[in-house]
Amino acid sequence: MESLKVDLAGIEIDNPVIPASGTFGFGYEFAELYDINVLGTFSFKGTTLSPRFGNPTPRIAECTAGMINAVGLQNPGVERVISEELPKLSRVFHKPVMANVSGFSVEEYEKTVALLDPCPEIGWFEVNVSCPNVHGGGMSFGTSPAAAAEVTRAVRAVTKKPVFIKLSPNVTDIVSIARACEEAGADGISLINTLLGMRIDLARRRPVIANVMGGFSGPAIFPVALRMVYQVAHAVSVPVIGMGGVQSAEDVIEMLMAGAVAVEVGAANLVNPTACRDIIADLPRVMRKYGITSLRDLKI
Repeated sequence: MESLKVDLAGIEIDNPVIPASGTFGFGYEFAELYDINVLGTFSFKGTTLSPRFGNPTPRIAECTAGMINAVGLQNPGVERVISEELPKLSRVFHKPVMANVSGFSVEEYEKTVALLDPCPEIGWFEVNVSCPNVHGGGMSFGTSPAAAAEVTRAVRAVTKKPVFIKLSPNVTDIVSIARACEEAGADGISLINTLLGMRIDLARRRPVIANVMGGFSGPAIFPVALRMVYQVAHAVSVPVIGMGGVQSAEDVIEMLMAGAVAVEVGAANLVNPTACRDIIADLPRVMRKYGITSLRDLKI
């Protein structure tokens, strides 16, 4: 009998499949389609200290084997997440959830995590350091080892729950950033966030996205994501969550072999709302095909 269970920073989950932040809302929306308790867990919509409307439209552009989005972290703000979203979630999801947190200053990250920390629904924090540092000229916290480490130390100081730092691939040396986060106290690393891309409307002769550029995701980026997961997983001693273009059970196994302990599924949810359920259901077949009895310790 195949075992799908894995350990995610000290918390055992039923399987390694996790819908990625920004593609699964706050979960209860998808609970209308299937029992989301089949999931290992999920990372809820990126949450900031204050409410955000997001970027102007259009925000989405289709691409060959992928998509570009520039939603801009639209969310109701941490206080409404606590008072409204988590109570609705707790009625349909009976496992620990991963809280995805974003910020535009170190203080914002720290305050948002501190407010969410007491919530019993939250098992892990996933801290997105791809946001612009408003005090650092607008450059992303995730492009600098020192800046990423500063955010890590700040959030680590206000929670005892596991902290995963979500890294941007739009850097020269992702390994040095991952190591800096580990040294600053991160319990794990999530990667990759979206690549930076754009499309141009030929008829109108201007960018499709109002924001000009956006995050490129989907199956086209899977080889890049796999390479970065492999590099980071072999450079740090903390667990790695792999993501980027995952759309099948085979992709999940490949990510685990690259060194991930769990795998997030993003853009596939926007194409097929039951993608994660279907991947989980197919994992035993793929495991039998390749003679795998457990999803733990597949790292090559």
